[in-house]
Amino acid sequence: MADLSSNFVGIKSPNPFWLASAPPTDKAYNVERAFKAGWGGVVWKTLGEEGPPVVNVNGPRYGAIWGADRRLLGLNNIELITDRDLYVNLREIKQVKKNWPDRALVVSLMVPCVEEAWKAILPLVEETEADGIELNFGCPHGMSERGMGAAVGQVPEYVEMVVRWCKANTRMPVITKLTPNISDIRKPARAAHAGGTDAVSLINTINSITGVNLDTFSPEPMIDGKGTHGGYCGPAVKPIAMNMVAEIARDPETAGLPISGIGGITTWRDAAEFMALGAGNVQVCTAAMTYGFKVVQEMIAGLEAWMDEKGHRTLSDVIGRATPNVTDWQYLNLNYVAKAKINQDLCIKCGRCHIACEDTSHQAITSLVDGARHFEVMEEECVGCNLCVNVCPVENCITMEPLAAGTLDKRTGEVVKPVYANWTTHPNNPSAQVAAE
Repeated sequence: MADLSSNFVGIKSPNPFWLASAPPTDKAYNVERAFKAGWGGVVWKTLGEEGPPVVNVNGPRYGAIWGADRRLLGLNNIELITDRDLYVNLREIKQVKKNWPDRALVVSLMVPCVEEAWKAILPLVEETEADGIELNFGCPHGMSERGMGAAVGQVPEYVEMVVRWCKANTRMPVITKLTPNISDIRKPARAAHAGGTDAVSLINTINSITGVNLDTFSPEPMIDGKGTHGGYCGPAVKPIAMNMVAEIARDPETAGLPISGIGGITTWRDAAEFMALGAGNVQVCTAAMTYGFKVVQEMIAGLEAWMDEKGHRTLSDVIGRATPNVTDWQYLNLNYVAKAKINQDLCIKCGRCHIACEDTSHQAITSLVDGARHFEVMEEECVGCNLCVNVCPVENCITMEPLAAGTLDKRTGEVVKPVYANWTTHPNNPSAQVAAE
């Protein structure tokens, strides 16, 4: 059986599934229940500095986006860091770690961007014997207006500075949590790396408004007739998160930097995809808030079964396997040609492929043959865009079939070439023409 045990920057856990810093990790009661359900680790909800706790709103804290079947696709969260007393949290962290020594327990921190504030809280966390700290440089609402959270994460120089402070003042591994609310995720990742961070985690939530109440004309969630931007998370953010993980994993300046993947992870497959792109482990929040802590049991069983089927013995067999296959558009093979093919035995004749192609793409799918309802790909018009594959409600009914080298492409009238060629050398590329001259 596959071994799911994880060693992330020296922090050991029985599996790579951690709960992210969020409401599910706000107190010992929750964390104990999570560990009993099977979670390999948790990142305790973000602690602030000593003094009066932060004040959260006393009304709705979440907005939502649903699919057609009311399945939750995304949450907008306006909750702040923990509003529980710092020392209550610290006592609970110490006791939980004592009770569960084999589980990973990392503490998320957010204090003002002043060295003395970090120097003050780090020894308090060390005394709990927690396994590490996560620097919350991602929260996009509430705290960022106070010069913390994303306000730090959006300035690479601040990221590097705070990481250096922490590395100089603690023995614990430092994980730097990055904000996605930035134009180039590589810049804060490079800064954290330069500051000596042991790892990065990403993504934190995306700045968003998920909806407007058209009776009261206020954003949701509504607090006494008003609303505000919040942090968006859940399955809908997964593609954004995976791209950012891949960007860091394949950047020469951060290659090899351990990554904890976060963002819409709901199933074992999601986790495997993140790890294939370079994440050493994964953190989960929305799935647990939607389905409860026992959702991790399906993740564990599914990942084990897939790894056994594929012959992957340990997580290291999976981590980073897809990273070399991520490239820039200009390096894609322009001599690769594929055509859509409809399996007539599986086709239910709904016509969605035809409508999508006829109205919005390349008019490459028939609707009638000899007066009968029939859908067939016309190779002479098909550009291989695969829109039909994505709108078809029947899995594997439409597939993309590559043309072998030497085959005639009926659309262009040219034979498929056996050699690799990309945009950098294409005759239509002005830069390539200049280089040739």
